[in-house]
Amino acid sequence: MQVRRTPPHLLAALLLLLVAAATSLARAHNITSLLAGHPDFSTFNHYLSATHLAAEINSRTTITVLAVSNAAMNDLLAEHPTTTTLKNILSLHVLLDYFGSKKLHQLTDGSALAATLFQSTGSAPGSSGFVNITDLKGGKVGFAPEEGGSSDAGAYFVKSLEELAYNISVIEISKVLPSAIAAAPAPEPSQVNVTDVMAAHGCKEFADALLNSSDALKTYEDNVVGGLTAFCPLDDPFKAFRPKFDNLSAADRASFLEFFATPVYMSMSMLRSNNGLMNTLATDGSRKFDFTVQNDGQDVTLKTKVNTAKITGTLLDEQPLVIYTLDKVLLPQELFKAAVSPAPAPAPTPEKAAESPKAAAKHKSPPAPPTSAASDAPADSPDGTVADQKSNANARICCGRFGFMALSLLLVVLAL
Repeated sequence: MQVRRTPPHLLAALLLLLVAAATSLARAHNITSLLAGHPDFSTFNHYLSATHLAAEINSRTTITVLAVSNAAMNDLLAEHPTTTTLKNILSLHVLLDYFGSKKLHQLTDGSALAATLFQSTGSAPGSSGFVNITDLKGGKVGFAPEEGGSSDAGAYFVKSLEELAYNISVIEISKVLPSAIAAAPAPEPSQVNVTDVMAAHGCKEFADALLNSSDALKTYEDNVVGGLTAFCPLDDPFKAFRPKFDNLSAADRASFLEFFATPVYMSMSMLRSNNGLMNTLATDGSRKFDFTVQNDGQDVTLKTKVNTAKITGTLLDEQPLVIYTLDKVLLPQELFKAAVSPAPAPAPTPEKAAESPKAAAKHKSPPAPPTSAASDAPADSPDGTVADQKSNANARICCGRFGFMALSLLLVVLAL
């Protein structure tokens, strides 16, 4: 009996498919879930979420988190830092590179300088947002903020908690990194006047509308501390839209204004890496008031079934509050619906093919689908929730990816 050998190129193809599948699974990470299995770091984990750093960590593909124990966090919290100050301190503990336990002991020339999330925010002057890593004698590895050129170890490597090679490394260090700049007192986000920021930077018309709607303004203010991303149309497009806005009822005007903010902090990098449907402050049951975030090259656009608006600038970005400007007034489909294009005229029918009126009715052309142009008429809310749409979309993506892998593997096996 002759044994059939598998051609080398088919084995190589099979191996590549398996590696691709493993890589796809490894790229996704969730820092909250990773730390959930380490109760000694529950306080650190909690404040990563409270300061919205967890979402920023999850949006990046190559990162190292320097975690500190509950005892070390208690010492930090005893100083009663504001939310913004605490966010600055913890962002200094997030390195924008991968450092697993093995790499820490194999540093080129025994040291490395790593940028942090604190540096990327633009709040860290000079080199204060960098961390020195030094491989010391006796197997120790030291970490120290690069403030004033100091390389003295402020904290030491204790152990590795979680590692997904070249994707995310979570390691314990002995204490909170000492940084006078990161720990400097910072005002709470609730002290920021959202309408003042808008009015001073080209969104006065929208800010005035918000000031005249006490319900919408209170909703904005109540959500600032927990996280708020606001989008304000610039003055010229909002002036042109103002007659339509004034024709809405007071309740609909409030919903319309709340539609321009989401109850979570979303930096520009997070918007670029988390395309998809987003709920807003106006989302309430069947009245979804959602929009889709979508990249178009370097541009980020917001899209409804009525129209599309592009983000043109950032007025303020201080976690947990960020305010962007829009080039158009984004229209929610709950209050406005797309204008319907007229149905195309039927083609002339040859005389000998003429049908009776009854037969012609059976072959009536379907109405044309709606276009993206806006009209003044109110729209009915479509069926289905945002969660359902996200779930269905995720299911389609998941099944599509793994269905492709399964089909590829099947073809390879059949070729053996």
